[in-house]
Amino acid sequence: MFLFRRGPARLTPADAHQRTRDEGAVLLDVREQAEWTAGHAPGAVHAPLSALLAGAGLPPAAQGRPLVAICRSGHRSQQAVKLLTGRGAEAVDVKGGMNAWVAAGLPLVDGHGNRGPIA
Repeated sequence: MFLFRRGPARLTPADAHQRTRDEGAVLLDVREQAEWTAGHAPGAVHAPLSALLAGAGLPPAAQGRPLVAICRSGHRSQQAVKLLTGRGAEAVDVKGGMNAWVAAGLPLVDGHGNRGPIA
């Protein structure tokens, strides 16, 4: 029996953290500026989905590297993965987004490096 997967694989927050920490992938936060500033994962790279949809390229730190997209709940990151893989990037997303990231006890910082909230 063959099993078919719909779309690209989705990672748990723990798997995403491990992939970005140990395997050289970039955590790409696709939320908007105010959300990013309020709180994001340390070491993440910011590329708002709205900018990507408008044709913007990836920030230099994310170019040519495997990507793990994340947003607040997982919806926008799925859109980003579809867009980015269409452009030839290797990309997956985090199931449950930043909500799941925080629920898993993973760190979050604000625009000043202090502990931040999810916006």
